[in-house]
Amino acid sequence: MMVMEKEQLVTLAEVKEMLEKASLERAELSYEQKQAKEHAVNVCRLNVQTTKKLLKDLEKINKISPQIAVKITEILPTHPDDIRVLFAKEKFTLDQKEIDEILEVVRKYI
Repeated sequence: MMVMEKEQLVTLAEVKEMLEKASLERAELSYEQKQAKEHAVNVCRLNVQTTKKLLKDLEKINKISPQIAVKITEILPTHPDDIRVLFAKEKFTLDQKEIDEILEVVRKYI
C-alpha cells in the first residue's frame, strides 16, 4: 500500500516528464497514465526548467497563489480576459496594471 507523505502542486511539464520516465521504466503504462501522457504531450508548451523559471517570476507578483501560478504555466495566457477567468473565484479583483504585469511575465516565456 502506498502512503502519501505530502501534497504538492505539479506542473503539466513535470507530469509529462514523470510519465515519459515511467514509460521507459515500465513495460506498459495504465490507461489513465497513457491518457494523461498524451494530454501532456499535446498541450504542454514549455519544458520543466522553463516552467520553473516562470513559476519563480510569477511568485514575485503579490496576489498570485501557487495554484494560480501553476495554472498560468499550463495555460500561458495572452489576453487580459484569460487572466480574469483564472482569478474569477478569488475574493479580490486585479486591476489592469496587475493583469499587464502577469501578461508581461508570461510573454517572456512564449
